[in-house]
Amino acid sequence: MSTTELNTPASTDTELRPALRFITCGSVDDGKSTLIGRLLVDSKAVLQDHLAGVQRQGETDLALLTDGLSAEREQGITIDVAYRYFATESRKFIIGDAPGHEQYTRNMVTAASSADAAVVLVDATKLDWKNPALELLVQTRRHSLLVKLLRVSSLVFAINKLDAVEDPALAFQHISAALKAFADAAGIQVRATIPVSALKGWNVVDAKAGWCGYEGDSLLQLLEQLPVTHADVEQPFAFPVQWVEKFSSSSDTSQGRRVFWGRVAAGSVKPGQAVTVLPGGQSATVAQVLDHARRPSDIDAGHSAGIVLDREVDVSRGDWLLAPGQIEAQRTLQATVAWLDDEALVPGRVYWALHGHRWIKAKVSRIVHKLDVNTLAEEAATELPANTIGLIELALQEPVATLPFEQARALGSLILVDTASHKTAAAVLVKA
Repeated sequence: MSTTELNTPASTDTELRPALRFITCGSVDDGKSTLIGRLLVDSKAVLQDHLAGVQRQGETDLALLTDGLSAEREQGITIDVAYRYFATESRKFIIGDAPGHEQYTRNMVTAASSADAAVVLVDATKLDWKNPALELLVQTRRHSLLVKLLRVSSLVFAINKLDAVEDPALAFQHISAALKAFADAAGIQVRATIPVSALKGWNVVDAKAGWCGYEGDSLLQLLEQLPVTHADVEQPFAFPVQWVEKFSSSSDTSQGRRVFWGRVAAGSVKPGQAVTVLPGGQSATVAQVLDHARRPSDIDAGHSAGIVLDREVDVSRGDWLLAPGQIEAQRTLQATVAWLDDEALVPGRVYWALHGHRWIKAKVSRIVHKLDVNTLAEEAATELPANTIGLIELALQEPVATLPFEQARALGSLILVDTASHKTAAAVLVKA
């Protein structure tokens, strides 16, 4: 593969095709940073002076291309999500290198929440690969479940370090079978399972035909074909107001004299459309819709818009403009939660909840169950320790307009923030 040349037909195709945002995740030291380094180097997306800066004892340390924090380089681990950008002749990519350590699960969740695809790495050398009934690592299971919960469109398993085992073909066979059994039990759709060697570059950019009995595409060839996540255009219109622009000096009184800016969360908006305001309850009609360059345009979900209403209504940052009568506002929610705080979740505690750009108080009224990531069993629980996935009931101080997360990402997601420490405590995905 070569980087895209300017002023060529391939360059035009790359510009028109949407960039794929994907993450690498999995257990610690499975080779995520090395894999990304290999993608960057073999696709010729790294400048020579940058490449010279990651030489160690005459050899290139690929992991250092993404481990940018000094603490990461000192400890040899990934702590925060590192984003890198590159392009091939057919597509642009945005890569998020998510940390594998359990205590940094919140960083992985942040990266996955906006990803179109996830590459879950599995280190063959850490598993009892000779055993047909081998056990997967806990973090491999946890990250795969989180990818599914966060509605990441495509998941790819990359079995790494097969070059370091005695019988790569047998190891690939047994590990692939274990991954398939887990994915089937968890209801996870898997695009492909690929044998790779990030260190040697096998099946990363260029396919190594027949290795481990695999005849499919290389990882990069597969990534070039994956779809981006579709915006929730088919859902009722919903728009969280992020910023209110005032132009009250205007003499035009035929419409409101403020522009409400934000990103359309669901549905679409055009002039003449009726809307209601949450929490105020007022009704109005859309007079103008502006795109990011202030040009009149109809706007679909996933894109930024400026909305002018036909009259002055009380709308502030954090309010929502909604399709009338189509999205129910609720004060009690049942939701899946990925608990990220070091301090366990216990019923009765009050947190700040952020929905769109609106902050409200929320109390955990009940823990319905927690999920055992090893057996996938739903277990009774009185608390949720750090990095646990569970089902809870939330009581909100004020009603919020929600849809299940499976239907609409923005409407169905919240975060909980500790009122004392201000740490992000949980990612919340609405079920009902």
